[in-house]
Amino acid sequence: MAQRTIAPLARRSTRNLHAPLQRSGILRGFERGYSAIASDLERRACAKGDANSSVCKDVSQKTHVHTFSQNLSRNVQTTTCPEMATYFPNISVLNRSPRNAHWPKIVGDRLSAGYIASHSLNSSSIYMKRSFATDSGLPSHQEIGMPSLSPTMSEGNVAKWKKKEGDKVSAGDVLCEIETDKAIVDMESMEDGYLAKIIHGDGAKEIKVGELIAIMVEDEDAIAKFKDYTPSGQGTANEKASSKETTPAPPPPKEDTPSPVATPKTEKSAASPQSEDRIFASPIARKLAEDHKVPISSIKGTGPNGRIVKADIEDYLASVSKDTPPSAPPTKELDYTDIPLSQIRKVTASRLLLSKQTIPHYYLTVDTCVDKLTELRNRLNALQEASSGKRISVNDFVIKAAALALRKVPQCNSSWTNEYIRQYHNINISVAVQTDKGLFVPVVKDADKKGLSAIGEDVKVLAQKAKENTLKPADYEGGTFTVSNLGGPFGIKQFCAIINPPQSAILAVGSAEKRVIPGALPDQFDVSSLMSVTLSCDHRVIDGAIGAEYLRAFKGYIEDPLTMLL
Repeated sequence: MAQRTIAPLARRSTRNLHAPLQRSGILRGFERGYSAIASDLERRACAKGDANSSVCKDVSQKTHVHTFSQNLSRNVQTTTCPEMATYFPNISVLNRSPRNAHWPKIVGDRLSAGYIASHSLNSSSIYMKRSFATDSGLPSHQEIGMPSLSPTMSEGNVAKWKKKEGDKVSAGDVLCEIETDKAIVDMESMEDGYLAKIIHGDGAKEIKVGELIAIMVEDEDAIAKFKDYTPSGQGTANEKASSKETTPAPPPPKEDTPSPVATPKTEKSAASPQSEDRIFASPIARKLAEDHKVPISSIKGTGPNGRIVKADIEDYLASVSKDTPPSAPPTKELDYTDIPLSQIRKVTASRLLLSKQTIPHYYLTVDTCVDKLTELRNRLNALQEASSGKRISVNDFVIKAAALALRKVPQCNSSWTNEYIRQYHNINISVAVQTDKGLFVPVVKDADKKGLSAIGEDVKVLAQKAKENTLKPADYEGGTFTVSNLGGPFGIKQFCAIINPPQSAILAVGSAEKRVIPGALPDQFDVSSLMSVTLSCDHRVIDGAIGAEYLRAFKGYIEDPLTMLL
């Protein structure tokens, strides 16, 4: 009802308006936009079972539309035009002179689909923008942009589309898989409709956040109108690549070549050499010299009257070949393969470079005796095997001890900002996991409150997800402290790790090895298993004494692991 009533009224109301406004084209925009708004509001109200929606009813009033047109033509105040206040909160913009060149643009911007969707329809979708019909004949549709699926994501890749063009989509259906800087995440649809056009297909790379990747429509009949659709200022990934390849290289700058200067003719007597400067040589000697590019003037002839003969040229060539050193063999070019950079590799490189350049690192190393820990671990694993449980690793003890040490020294569970130091109350331990695709750092949440078995189970599940590239944002966000262990898997004795911003510390764990240590008596020596750990600290947040205090607490838990149970 609203669509059949408002559109004719809006068209008739434009006849009474000033000619300058009609020439500006903005009234045609009011007509189309006002009709589309009423139609969309009525459709939504009917879908909800509310045929008497107050908003739809208010828009569909004939007197309101007529008053709207008259008030616009007179440039009246807000209080006399309540309909405009619904869609234009700052109605004072209409009171400007129509002669102002910016007036149509300002009103047009207010009437844009994005503004109406955000202020009138309360759309909650972050990456979907509603667009109304345009002069190009396109029906109303939804533009789906590249979402931001992690705090550090600035661009992403389309790994695989789960829906094809023309497929029906329901709210909650997975549209495609997006490769972020940390994992591959499913992107779900926020509304029902049909997938009309895929702008970036499978494998599209380096798509900026917010850039258009697909078009959705509400009616199946509208799909065909987007078959050849290309967004303005944005081609498909293949078109971009082809344009880069086919773009001709700029022509090289022209060099200024001097124009030839005519040489004045001189008399023949002046140009010809003097008779005493003439070089006498046999024809075969001259031919041999020209073939080997030998300056014949530098050869002394041995023939009659100093004539240069063939033997003179051959002797000269033989002497030159003896004096010339043998040429070096040609160097063999290096054989190599260029490996494309994955998204996780790019982000890891940029963040670690930023960490090293902006965070003042310092390092503290301590040796911890793990004899008691090894003994306790063997006893607990025996119990786990008897009850069909999973074995506990040394890394599980390290994570638990690191978390409990943070509870004792909370200054190390902090991050730096330019205005303050944020100290976290949750102790979430990030665990570095190396995969074929790169380095992932999933998070064990509330590690200080979990038992060794729970920590071990979380680490195994997260490590498997990292290797399968199926981590979700909740699996790698929220870490407050990082543990990197290269000792157990690789046998690295000791190393210094780079802090993972915005955290302020990372613990590098080396391998345990047998060492001879002083015994209880002066001449007595014992053999113990010692493990080296190095704490990398941000000096802006953690002073040296605080870092040493943390390592002392960590060492206490490792050397007496029963205290972790208290």
